[in-house]
Amino acid sequence: MAWNEPGGSNRDPWGGQGRDQGPPDLDEVIRKLSDKFGGLFGGKGSGGGKRGPARSGSAGIWVIVGIVLVGWILSGIYIVDEGKRGVVLRFGRYVDTTMPGPHWRLPFPFESHEVVDVEQRRAEEIGYRASGSQSVARSVPREALMLTQDENIVDVRLNVQYQIQNPRDYLFNVVDPQATLRQVIESATRETIGKSTMDFVLTEGRSEIVADIKELGQAILDRYEAGLLLTNVNLQDAQPPEDVQDAFIDAIKAREDEQRLKNEAEAYRNEILPKARGQAARRLEESQAYKEQVIAKAEGEASRFEQLLAEYQQAPAVTRERLYLDAIESVLSETSKVMVDVPGGNSLFYLPLDKLIQQTGRNSDSRTNLPLADQTPAMPVEDSDEARFRDTRRGREIRR
Repeated sequence: MAWNEPGGSNRDPWGGQGRDQGPPDLDEVIRKLSDKFGGLFGGKGSGGGKRGPARSGSAGIWVIVGIVLVGWILSGIYIVDEGKRGVVLRFGRYVDTTMPGPHWRLPFPFESHEVVDVEQRRAEEIGYRASGSQSVARSVPREALMLTQDENIVDVRLNVQYQIQNPRDYLFNVVDPQATLRQVIESATRETIGKSTMDFVLTEGRSEIVADIKELGQAILDRYEAGLLLTNVNLQDAQPPEDVQDAFIDAIKAREDEQRLKNEAEAYRNEILPKARGQAARRLEESQAYKEQVIAKAEGEASRFEQLLAEYQQAPAVTRERLYLDAIESVLSETSKVMVDVPGGNSLFYLPLDKLIQQTGRNSDSRTNLPLADQTPAMPVEDSDEARFRDTRRGREIRR
């Protein structure tokens, strides 16, 4: 007969007492679990049952101890990410530095570890503090104001970027690495600025000053064994204090005007010097040509004199006559006037050949304006040398 049919005592084969039975009592469930654990460890249950066998209780204890021991051993496993280093400590003392990857150490309380990021670039601000909510950086005069070699005050602001070079030194050699770095950079900056003039700091010396600060600061950090590496030092700003800003601006303008005038003078110099060099070279060439000309002319005159001397030695009278005629010809060739010496008289005939030549030229011009039939051929004008020679010969014949 089925359990749910009439007369079947209405017993549920799955442990229920009937359809109208409610959910199991929570206290009953807890009691049953307590009895099971009590039996596992050899104790009595809540119902006053007998103690279980000792063997089953011991086995349970060892299982739990084994689980706890395995968990304790596994707690010594740790993983170091890429770009980081693990520093293992045994009772607080340095033991080893581990590279990226999975590692195991003795569990707590024997050993512990710290992970240090050695690739992250950190930054420190010297002389100012930048805030995300403010567009303008806030100045820190205690750090920024520095004295130069020429006893002037400048406001210097630096941004220093650094990395952790040695995790062991970084963790154990200095108490506060950031504060140490700030003080070291400030000290190096004051020493470098104190050896430089104000104009050098504010104008062309920025790159050199930054390099000196980085070198000096790194040397001090290495001497402290701080485990830090300076990667970059940026000179954010270098200017005189606010009280002398106006005077300094005027000085900058004067310096710029000076540089502009120097550039203009240099441009004028570059324009004038090539011209002067060209003119000097031309004068040298002309003088060299004149020198060669004078030498050649002198050599020609000397050669002609030597040839004339040889002729004079052979026929002195003829040579003297020829020299005389050549001299007279060279003198009278420059004038158009002819003097005729009349023998037996005290006066000389003057022939105005220049007037005659001019008159002949006007007659020739007037004839060219006449018709072709009326034009008559003009008489050729005798050469002045030939006329002079003919007149001279006539004078000699008259004297005879």
